[in-house]
Amino acid sequence: LLACRPSLHPKGERLPVVSDFIIDPNQIGDKTTAASIKNKTSAPIVGLEPTREKLMSIRNLTVQFPATRNLFGRAASLITAVDNISFDVMSGETLGLVGESGCGKTTLGRALLRLIEPSSGSIHFKDRSLTTMKASELKMLRKDIQIIFQDPYSSLNPRLTIGDALTEPLKVHGMLRTKKERRERAAELLEKVNMNGDHLARYPHEFSGGQRQRLVIARALTLEPSFLVCDESVSALDVSVQAQVLNLLADLKTEYGFTIIFISHDLSVVHYISDRIMVMNHGRIEEIGDAGQVFKNPTSEYTRKLLESIPTL
Repeated sequence: LLACRPSLHPKGERLPVVSDFIIDPNQIGDKTTAASIKNKTSAPIVGLEPTREKLMSIRNLTVQFPATRNLFGRAASLITAVDNISFDVMSGETLGLVGESGCGKTTLGRALLRLIEPSSGSIHFKDRSLTTMKASELKMLRKDIQIIFQDPYSSLNPRLTIGDALTEPLKVHGMLRTKKERRERAAELLEKVNMNGDHLARYPHEFSGGQRQRLVIARALTLEPSFLVCDESVSALDVSVQAQVLNLLADLKTEYGFTIIFISHDLSVVHYISDRIMVMNHGRIEEIGDAGQVFKNPTSEYTRKLLESIPTL
C-alpha cells in the first residue's frame, strides 16, 4: 500500500497497485519474479503533450452566495466563494487545482460548467461565451463538457441499473439510433474502465467505491467530451484503488485526448498527474505555473505553507 503512493513515483510512470506485488507461492525465490514486478510497476504512461491553444478562457470570474436574507427574502449580505479570478486552460493539458477545504475549488469547477451561475465575469469555451449562452445552446454543449463528482456513492441513481445510467446520456442527446447500439456502447465503455460488460444489469449498490468511481468515469466519457472536471475524484479511495483510477485517467486521456481540470487537496496526487498547478486561497488564485516549479520552488508564501503541511513518512 505504501509503495502505491503517487509521491514515490515520477510523473509519467505508471503507479503500482497491490495486485502487482502479489506473488504466486510457487514462484517465491524465482529471480525472474522480482524483475517482472519491477518492469510492470515502472512501465511508462505515454501521454499527450498539451498544446498552446486555449480551450477555455476565464476572465474576472466571481461567484457569490447569499449569507443572510432580509424580510423580503432578498440577500442582505453575500459570501464570495470565487473572487475575481482570471486564467486560461490549454487544450490537452491537465490543470491541477489545489487549496484548503472551503477555498472555492469545487465552486469554481461547477461554475466553469454553469452548474452554478457566476455572479459576474466571463467564461469562453472554444471561443464561445458560456456565460451568455441560452439554455438550449448550453444543452447542446453539454456533450462536450462533463464532470466526475467527488462522491461515487451519490453520483449514481440507485434506482437505475448501470446499463441505464450509461445509456441515458446517449438517449438524451440523440446519439446512436437503437437501444441495442447504445447498450453495445455502454458495454464497450465498461471494458475501457477495466470492468466487465456483463455488469450492465447490476445496480450501484452491488459495487465497491473504487468500482463505482470507474463507473462514474465511464458515464462521463459516454459522450466523448473534450473537457472534463474531476472534483476530488480519488480522495475517497484507498491508495491502491486511487492508483488504479489515476492510471485509468492517464490512459483514457491519451486515447480520447480530452482536457482535465483536476481538483484535489492532495498536493502529491496533483503534482503527479498535472501539467500545471493552480493554488487557490479564499476564492483567489495564489499561484499558477508548471507543476514541477510550483511544487519545488513556490513563489507564494501560502503555497510554501501548504507544501510544508504535507505529511511525510
